[in-house]
Amino acid sequence: MNSTVALLMCGPAALLATALLAAVVGRRASATHLIYGAALIISAALFVIAAGHLARNPEAASAITLPLGLPWTGARFRLDGLSAFFLVVVNLGGAIASLYGLGYGRHEATPHRVLPFYPAFLAGMNLVVLANDAFSFLLSWEFMSLASWALVMAHHGDEANRRAGYIYLVMASFGTLALLLAFGTLAGPAGTYVFDAMRTAHPGPYAAGAVLVLMLLGAGSKAGLVPLHAWLPLAHPAAPSHVSALMSGIMTKVAIYGFIRVVFDLLGEPAWWSGVAVLLIGGVTAVLGILHALMEKDLKRLLAYSTIENIGVIFASLGLALAFKANAMPSAAALAFTAALFHVLNHSFFKSLLFFGAGAVLTATGERDMEKLGGLIHRLPVTSFVFLVGCVSISALPPFNGFASEWLVFQAILRSPELPQWGLKVIVPAVGGMLALAAALAAACFVKAFGITFLGRARSAAVERAHEVDRWSLAAMAVLAVFCLLAGIVPGFVLDGLSPVTLSLVGDRMPVQMAEPWLSIVPIAESRSSYNGLLVFAFIAISASLAAFFIHRFASHAVRRGIAWGCGFADAVPAAQYTAASFAQPIRRVFGSFAFRARETVDMPAPGSLDPARIKVDMHDVAWEIFYQPITGAIDFATERLNHLQFLTIRRYLTLVFLYLVILLLVLALWP
Repeated sequence: MNSTVALLMCGPAALLATALLAAVVGRRASATHLIYGAALIISAALFVIAAGHLARNPEAASAITLPLGLPWTGARFRLDGLSAFFLVVVNLGGAIASLYGLGYGRHEATPHRVLPFYPAFLAGMNLVVLANDAFSFLLSWEFMSLASWALVMAHHGDEANRRAGYIYLVMASFGTLALLLAFGTLAGPAGTYVFDAMRTAHPGPYAAGAVLVLMLLGAGSKAGLVPLHAWLPLAHPAAPSHVSALMSGIMTKVAIYGFIRVVFDLLGEPAWWSGVAVLLIGGVTAVLGILHALMEKDLKRLLAYSTIENIGVIFASLGLALAFKANAMPSAAALAFTAALFHVLNHSFFKSLLFFGAGAVLTATGERDMEKLGGLIHRLPVTSFVFLVGCVSISALPPFNGFASEWLVFQAILRSPELPQWGLKVIVPAVGGMLALAAALAAACFVKAFGITFLGRARSAAVERAHEVDRWSLAAMAVLAVFCLLAGIVPGFVLDGLSPVTLSLVGDRMPVQMAEPWLSIVPIAESRSSYNGLLVFAFIAISASLAAFFIHRFASHAVRRGIAWGCGFADAVPAAQYTAASFAQPIRRVFGSFAFRARETVDMPAPGSLDPARIKVDMHDVAWEIFYQPITGAIDFATERLNHLQFLTIRRYLTLVFLYLVILLLVLALWP
């Protein structure tokens, strides 16, 4: 079995070699096809190997130790069911992003700033998932962070991108520090950094609580949990679109892998209150993430904020699994944990698809501002169709995959009355209500995203000149659209594939789904609930086809013309259409006062005046202002006060050094 993990380790090595090759040939015209083609082949091979392990023998674990890293420890890597599943997510996403890059990469103004770091980023994510000791994990984590930071900074000529890169680097460093402290706490006095030893250490309740908090800070900052999300809506849009898809659809899942690996695998049996903490954070993250997405008019920032919402859904489901596991309810824990993993896979599909669609719009028009788009369904018909599939999927509407995984989450929530603690009996339904609200707001958000971007009339000359993008990009989007449909209509295949992973971490699995008739899924018992995506799809397809047939066959052929979009104007001008801001205004007025501290200022001229009426809306990122602005202000204050130290004389420098030495000696002398 060690041959499997050894074979998998060849993949990151090949990706790193590809990165070195890109550094040499990155300025050549053929470099784009060469590098993305190599990344596609390597990622596809890694996907096949990992999927084969997950299908054949996921209970078995294979490990390898390389003579690298810390002395007497080496660099340890391991393949088990959990790492195999996340390798499937990472490399399937990497292969499709590379396919998209074959076409999209030709439009890069400075490909030599992207090509060397793209395969390095893929290699870093693979190494994180395979790492079997704290040193290898943290080294791979930092490598992944630095490679993605370099990709964010690819277009560093833009001031906003430089700011995004700086904030991302600071948050990544903070997250790594939290992970370092978490692994140090797990290692304990023995100081062993090997995961196999950590599994048997069984830390006390206070140490376990500290590790949980540190993992929420470390992995949560990379995943985008509120209030650690500040970097995400800045960095993800700043990167090239296929890199944005990897960061939003894949890298956040690597962070979730780190959380699952430590909390469900290394930490031992959880306490019931740990589920409460993760549940609440997940619910708040889901609601605030989608509210921020609704307020956005930048298409890529909207998608980045919606990632925060989906990360909240996943963490809420993981928190529910912790609560069930702590109360010895393995079947309910298996349902919640399977729902989380299924949503991990589904989000990687539809979020990558949506970022690819946003990249196609950006390539065709040069615009990300939705209020300068509109009418693209006539000029980008294929992109419009696949983007619509992504919008329906992320809105959790049947028969697509987003509905299937979120339906499982709510089925797990319905098991909460069986929990013994009254706190959980109250909190779980409350979080369920938050997730239901987030799902409804997500549907409204993506009605806005698709409607303002693709429907109506062109709002700028750039849209009128737009044309469909290249075939490589369209092929990548079409593949993901098919995956979104297949995972929604036959989810039983995926759920059964996840069962060994769930069994190894929570001690039970969902019932075998492929034994159910008509490919239905039955998470608990058929008498309680079931869902058949295939029948729903067949019903929708047949109903729509019959409706179209009868309309075209029996409806009147008389021509009647009318105003397509009146909005109070007899003249159908683009300015009379709904904008992104006007679409979101009712929701902003309901939630804006506490979520964004929103204020509207209306300047209405006096009767008879020819001055225009104006409305000004001020919105604030509350998390940024509460948590980050005081820190940056304190740092600025301290640096300004300490700035004069660089202008001291030699005599004063020597005096300061002497005083510091005396203080250090006093501390050492008084230390017990």
